[in-house]
Amino acid sequence: MNYEAVRESADYILSKLKGKTDTGIILGSGLGGLVDVIEDPVVIPYGEIPHFPKATLAGHAGNFVFGKIGGRRVAVMQGRFHCYQGLGMDQVTYPLYVMKLLGVSDLVITNACGGIRKDFRPGDLMIITDFINMLGTTPLIGDNDERFGVRFPDMSEPYSHELIALAEKCAASCGISYQKGVYLATTGPSYETAAEIRAFRTLGADAVGMSTVPETIVARYLGMKVLGIACITNMATGLAREPHTHEEVLRIADESSARLCRWVTDILKA
Repeated sequence: MNYEAVRESADYILSKLKGKTDTGIILGSGLGGLVDVIEDPVVIPYGEIPHFPKATLAGHAGNFVFGKIGGRRVAVMQGRFHCYQGLGMDQVTYPLYVMKLLGVSDLVITNACGGIRKDFRPGDLMIITDFINMLGTTPLIGDNDERFGVRFPDMSEPYSHELIALAEKCAASCGISYQKGVYLATTGPSYETAAEIRAFRTLGADAVGMSTVPETIVARYLGMKVLGIACITNMATGLAREPHTHEEVLRIADESSARLCRWVTDILKA
């Protein structure tokens, strides 16, 4: 990753803010409602930020929103980037490097995904305990800049045990039900076949999607603690009764957004 380019991006953002940020949040498809609870928001469209990727997707607004939630200074990505948009891994994960130079030490990643485990139901929220990378590559390939992280970062705890315990405590106190499981990432944009889902279940996956893993890898490389929460918007191929559509994914995510926002707000307060 080009340190000078990331520095320019971060400096542009810092020129619009009053201070550094401690918590980053990435919002998945249809889950952008969290920005409505941000205090004193500063909205910076991705297109204004030097060197920032430009491609966005339906259900992703394409803004960086800064402010406070629960007393924490947050940098919220209202829209993320995906490999299937024709972007390289360096572009998909570029915002994580910028967050690092903004002062972010904790990251909350959300997504909309398909349920593989048979006891899941659309609308369930799942704490991600681990991941399986089926993307065929990693965002850390290439020259390493030690100013960001070490050449061979450890992945024994991709999702912070401390933050998972905090999320569970907050869920209990605010009456939010949740699942826990392993998230598997594919490139997309086609949904998976029934045979692939059977294979993924054999590998130990509980949910499948097209994001989150590259961001988690880079966040851990950068030394951030990560909490992942997935919204099960549909049952995976072979379990679903109807063909998959992105519109249905957005509808279920929108219905679950209020519970997710309440949960994340309580976590930040804690």
